[in-house]
Amino acid sequence: MVDPRQVHDLEHEKIGKLMWKYFLPAFASMMANVLYNIVDRIYIGQGVDALALSGLSVVFPLMIVITAFGMLVGMGSAVRVSLSLGEKDYNRANRILGNALFLSVVIGLVLMAAGFLVRDRVLVIFGAGPETLKYASDYFNIILLGVPFAMTGYALNNIIRAEGNPRIAMYSVFVSAGLNIILDPIFIFGFDMGVEGAALATIISQIVLFIWVLIHFRSSNSVIRLVLANVRPDPYIIRYIISIGFAPFAMNIASSIVIGVMNTSFIKHGGDIAVAAMGIVHSTTMMMVMTIISINMAIQPIIGFNFGAGLFCRVKEAVMKAIRYAILVATAGWLICMLIPGTVVSIFNSDSMELRNAGVIGLRIYCSVLPVVGFQIIASNYFQAIGKAKLATFLSLLRQIIVLLPLIVILPQYWGVNGVWIANPVSDMVAAVVSFLFFRREVKKLKCDVPVTGRSASGIQAPGETY
Repeated sequence: MVDPRQVHDLEHEKIGKLMWKYFLPAFASMMANVLYNIVDRIYIGQGVDALALSGLSVVFPLMIVITAFGMLVGMGSAVRVSLSLGEKDYNRANRILGNALFLSVVIGLVLMAAGFLVRDRVLVIFGAGPETLKYASDYFNIILLGVPFAMTGYALNNIIRAEGNPRIAMYSVFVSAGLNIILDPIFIFGFDMGVEGAALATIISQIVLFIWVLIHFRSSNSVIRLVLANVRPDPYIIRYIISIGFAPFAMNIASSIVIGVMNTSFIKHGGDIAVAAMGIVHSTTMMMVMTIISINMAIQPIIGFNFGAGLFCRVKEAVMKAIRYAILVATAGWLICMLIPGTVVSIFNSDSMELRNAGVIGLRIYCSVLPVVGFQIIASNYFQAIGKAKLATFLSLLRQIIVLLPLIVILPQYWGVNGVWIANPVSDMVAAVVSFLFFRREVKKLKCDVPVTGRSASGIQAPGETY
């Protein structure tokens, strides 16, 4: 039985204080998560060679596919839980948790099996050359074994945050990421396992996260409880989880496709070194973008709960504060990339001058309009937080598929490898402008303290209705 007092702050605490309460754990957990991915690359780049780093860069888009399915379930169920708690429908929140667990395990097993069937063919499609295929294949072989655990751990950890326990969600990632960082040098250098050691360290940490979140939802610390009867699939709840989770899912699938096409284009115009440079640029920008996403994660339960409760003034205040903070973070990241790109690139590999030069050029071009990305991320994800699945999906696909993908094909014909880099800031700017137009229209509709009437804000039947 849910204790309503545990979600009291979402409705009554000052927005600024509440955002800070949610941001710190979200930021800490995201940075820990990003850090252990970056640590993999640093260890491999410094301890093996640049080709091994290129091999990991090829696997990166396939890892995004796995993350996309995790977000399909994790973000979709988290938003629905927030809205349900705002509507005081605690029974539905429990049922969403059970169905999220079911979906995560089933999808994880299917992805693992499919990955082994198409592994090498897909790696070649995503840019693995003759010299990098072995590294990519060795790494991905082991990563696939951990997919069901990674899926479930990621999905349920999002629900921990949505139920009003951001600190516990942070501790979950700390445990997993910290273990990975400790095991990396042991397996890579101590056991001389190279890229396979990095992969083994990763899946061990994912298994630990899986166990951790299951224990939480069976403990007295959880707001909603994991009950075996709720793990039974309910087609209506599954549909509503997928409907809102489809936006981040589509965005990540699109990102995977785009990175694969970019890697192929980089191979064509710049060789394996250009692919390795892309890996460095992605790792660097990931640090900045994840900070902004942490802000977005902080406001998701605040917006979802208060939108479900009909407290629209709080919704508007939260999203506008988030936009201001995100723009500040993006501007700080832009300054770093413009002023000291060489220092940043050298962290990943200090031996290859060719890789350093390619990374510096790529970083400066790729991040040239970074300040607008801060607004675009928050604005587009606002629609996901309030349950507007179709618009959220469109804005997610706009940058990656509608604008960026054609530019990656067209621009290199005129500017070679620089054309691949240039395609990114152009698409960022277009997506920001379009997101602004939709966002301004929607925010104007928010009327303070007007209660939700009729169908529930969550998009699922209102309390008292039958499924």
